[in-house]
Formats: sequence, structure tokens, C-alpha cells
Amino acid sequence: MSEFTFHTTPKIVVRPGATAQTAEICGAILGKRVLFVTDKGIRSVGLERSAIASLESAGHSVTIFDGVEADPGLATLEQAVAIARESSATGVLALGGGSSLDIAKLAALLAGSGEPIDSAWGVANAKGPRLPLVLIPTTAGTGSEVTPVSIITVGGEEKRGVSSPLILPDAALLDAELTTSLPAAATAATGIDAMVHAIEAYASQNANNNPMSRMLACEALTLLGAHIETAVNQPDNIEARSAMLLGSTLAGMAFANSPVAAVHALAYPIGGTFHIPHGLSNALVLSQVLRFNAAETQNGSYRLYAQLGEYVFPDLDRGGGAQEQCSRFIENLSALSAKLGLPPRLRDVGIAEDDLPKMARDAMKQTRLLINNPRTVSEADALSIYKAAW
Repeated sequence: MSEFTFHTTPKIVVRPGATAQTAEICGAILGKRVLFVTDKGIRSVGLERSAIASLESAGHSVTIFDGVEADPGLATLEQAVAIARESSATGVLALGGGSSLDIAKLAALLAGSGEPIDSAWGVANAKGPRLPLVLIPTTAGTGSEVTPVSIITVGGEEKRGVSSPLILPDAALLDAELTTSLPAAATAATGIDAMVHAIEAYASQNANNNPMSRMLACEALTLLGAHIETAVNQPDNIEARSAMLLGSTLAGMAFANSPVAAVHALAYPIGGTFHIPHGLSNALVLSQVLRFNAAETQNGSYRLYAQLGEYVFPDLDRGGGAQEQCSRFIENLSALSAKLGLPPRLRDVGIAEDDLPKMARDAMKQTRLLINNPRTVSEADALSIYKAAW
């Protein structure tokens, strides 16, 4: 067995309604002055109220920062850090989607350490220490509550990341009741996003790909595949919502240690330039990237994708060889996206064919992801994949 290292969030609470017990569960972690990170959409429907009420009734002071936007930019992060410092925050709590959780991670790091963000970009460059950190996801997709990664949009379009175990939170609360108001389209896109995390983690060429990540990826795909249609079509089904949330977290644990690859690398220019939600960006290129990887048989990815078919689609025909099984798996993933109502092609989200060359150039900047892909991706390859997805 190859050597590996496995990092994850040390405390995970899975309980519908847990948000109303925020102080009881993690008040001691956060301290008395809490920076509460969220977005205006969350506040418009009041999802944050029970967590804040729990903290305030237990004697914590709460300073709210709700300026997080989709694909948050550097200015947003700087504003959150400034508020954390001004309020003398003793801990940071985020409730929201991946954007809010990513801002909270870096706000806790920068406010706690005083280090500049420019010295933290990349892998294992953050110095720390950080402020105590608790994350409460409201979508079943990013897995950010268990990943050592935060992504920020820099210069308007470029996605730049910090990857360090230092920004893993001290605790994560998985409260499925928070996800029942998520619209069908967002439920579908974030669910596919979680599937992508598991698929890419399972087939990652990273040296730290390991048995624990592969096991978690398989269980994540089992949960996600069995419940995604119910969660989309029956939004108040707590059993389905709980399964999706746990599946997302397990996929997050998998790719936090066996990192993702070309699907994400090619998705980032779609989100960064055209502001397409991250989950949908992944869904738009997923099948074409898998086909590209599987076409080169020497890397063996087609065998790995074939193995995953039974977890997502238990009734999938297992006849024929691994290549046939791989093809059926990819075809069924495409059919699932269409069945869930997601746009099937890049042109359907307003991307013009003339935009594809710049997207290919931008995708090449994601070297930390592309290095994990089973097959080497050149700029010409990226352009061909985009054209196939267009």
C-alpha cells in the first residue's frame, strides 16, 4: 500500500434541526465574539435566524457579514477580514453555500494570522494560525465544510485558490432542514457537483489518492445517485435531503485528500467569465472530460469509471467489457443531467463559440488541478473538449 495522509474536519454533526443548537454544539469553539458570514439570499429567507438566536441567547455577540456573492472576489474577502478585526472576533461561523464557506475559511485565516493573502495562494503556503471556525452548509454540493480549499475570483475572472489543512474547520453542522428551500435547478446542479467531486477523487492521479478517499467516493455516489431525483422533485423530503447532504460531505472528504482534476479546471473559466454557478459549470463539461480521459486506454481511467457505474446506477447493464461499461456510465450521467432539467450544452447558457479559445487558455492556468487528471490536457485538448460540449 502506498503511503498517504488523510485530513478532515474533526467534528461533524449530522442532525436535522441542528442549527437551532449552534451554541450548544459549537459555542465553546467560537468564543464570545462571533463573525457570522452569509449572503443576502440566505437572510432574505431567514435561514440564519435560528443559529444567531442560539448564539445570542447563550451570551455570544454576533457580527453579521452578509456581503458574500456568487464566485466571491478579493474585495469581498478583504471586507470580511476587516470586519473580523474591527469586531475583535474570537471565531468565525459561516452559514450558506460554498461561496460563504470559502470566504469564512480565509477570513478566519487572515484575521487570525495577519498574513497577506498573496503569501497564502497555492498549496500548503498558508502559515496560520487562524481563528476558530465552524461551517454550516445550506447546499448539498460543494463539500466545503470538510475541504482544505478556498477559491476566490481575482481580477474579475481568474479563479485562485488556497489549499491548506489549516483552513479545515473545527466543526461542521449538517442540517438537512436548511436545504429544503433550495430551488430544483440549484439542487440538481449542486448534486451533480458533488458527484463530480467523488468521480474525480476516485480517478485522481494525485500521489495521495488513497483507499479511504476511494471508499468515501463510492459511498457518496451511492447516496447521491439514489436520492438526487427525489430531492429535486420532492424538496421537502428530509430523508432525501439528508442523504444528499451527507453524500456531498463524503465526496468532499474524498476530494479533500485525493484532489479533483480536469472537470474542475475546465469548469472554472465558465464560472469566472460567464458567472455560471459552479455546479452547473461542472455538469456542462463532465461527460466530455470523462470521454476524453477514457479514450486513452493506457491511463486506465475507463476501468475506474466502469467500476463507479454500479454505485450511481445500480440497474446499469454490467455486460460487456470495461470500455462498454464506462461508455454506459458516461451516457447515463448525461441522461441524468438532462432528466434533472440542467442545460445540456455551453451554448444553452449564453456562451458563444468564439468564446471557447479564451476559455481553453484560461483553463491551462489551473495547473494544480490538471496535474491530477488521468490524461494530460493541452490547450488544444481543452478547446476540443469545449467544442464537444458546445
